[in-house]
Parts: sequence; structure tokens; C-alpha cells
Amino acid sequence: MTDPIPTPPPLPDRLCIDARSPHHVAAVFEHDIGIRFNDKERFDVTEYCISEGWVKVPAGKTLDRKGQPLLIQLKGRVEVFYK
Repeated sequence: MTDPIPTPPPLPDRLCIDARSPHHVAAVFEHDIGIRFNDKERFDVTEYCISEGWVKVPAGKTLDRKGQPLLIQLKGRVEVFYK
């Protein structure tokens, strides 16, 4: 017998990959998601907000004092989809 394919949860307006963030939704990360920013697919996005139109990406190899990557916020058109 084949297992039924689980339907993915709806994509939130704001999502973060950091589990400590209040915008982290673990159920979404069980599926492959893609993020298109200004018509180009990005693979380095740490956090996004569709309604405000921004993404946060690491600024090179720079780390903050807690050892986390230093993030910069880019503004533009954000599209999120399941692959």
C-alpha cells in the first residue's frame, strides 16, 4: 500500500529558519520551499516577510558577538512556493 501524501501547511506571511524565533513554523520545513526575490530564486534567505516585502540574508562570513551570522535586510518583491 502507498502512504497518502500529506498536504503541506499554508505558507505563512512571515517565516524564519531560526528555531528560537517566534516566526519559526516547524511544519513548513518538513517540505521543500522556494523563495523568489525580485524574480530570482534565492537559496540563502534566513527570514522573509511577504506583506512588508523584505528578506534577510547573511552578510558574508561575518558573525555577531553571539556567533550567529550577521544579517542584512533587502527590500523587494517576495514570492514563496512549495517545490
